[in-house]
Amino acid sequence: MDRGRESRWEKDAMTVEIGFALVTAVALAAAVFAVPLALTLVFDLSDAASEGVRTAGALTGAAAGVWRLVRVLWRFDVERRKGL
Repeated sequence: MDRGRESRWEKDAMTVEIGFALVTAVALAAAVFAVPLALTLVFDLSDAASEGVRTAGALTGAAAGVWRLVRVLWRFDVERRKGL
């Protein structure tokens, strides 16, 4: 067997895993951002405070999304290497 190349199955599995990582990362980022957005809509905050909360929520959501993306792909790579 050719150990230097990835099989078609391995390439397909990697493509599916990347898609899963992207979708779950976007969903997590949106969920994290939705919390401070809801808070700004529910409570009567000043414009500056509202903007600050939304900015913090966007940064936190982006960080959570990147964390999820890296974590899923890292786990996939570890499991793939165990199988070799």
